Amino acid sequence: MDQGETMAARFIALVLSLALSGGSVASGPADVEGAWVWPVDGARSVVEPFRAPVHEYGAGHRGMDVAAAAGADVMAPAAGVVAFSGTVVDRPLITIDHGGGRVSTWEPVSPTLSPGDVVATGDLIGTVATGGHTTRGALHVGVRLDGRYINPLPLFGEVPRAILLPCCEG
Repeated sequence: MDQGETMAARFIALVLSLALSGGSVASGPADVEGAWVWPVDGARSVVEPFRAPVHEYGAGHRGMDVAAAAGADVMAPAAGVVAFSGTVVDRPLITIDHGGGRVSTWEPVSPTLSPGDVVATGDLIGTVATGGHTTRGALHVGVRLDGRYINPLPLFGEVPRAILLPCCEG
């Protein structure tokens, strides 16, 4: 292989590894003890994907919205401890600390649990409510790793579409 082919092969390997990890080496399903379970019954449908902000206070969508009818049961995607359960501004929500720096927030959800409650994968954590920034018929899923929002989709065993960026000047 010549130098150009070697650089191209390295670039392709980098793009594939970033795509499989959701854009960050620390956010892929391999870092979790098993992939997370989908939070609602029915078809897996993302109605609004994760969009990382350019900087900490920039515009973006710090989670993903999944199709879920009002009143639908919401299940814990992975084991953890309820960190918050209540209303923030105009929407009910629940937050689960999964350990290892991972915290998930679910809204709008009328929670069935209280802070300190231990949940196992698949346990009922509440029902889809209304309010907040999500459209009716959607559930917002936010995940932070060590305080930074990450794309939750790879945690559910899904691989986001790769976006190729320019590599080299020719």
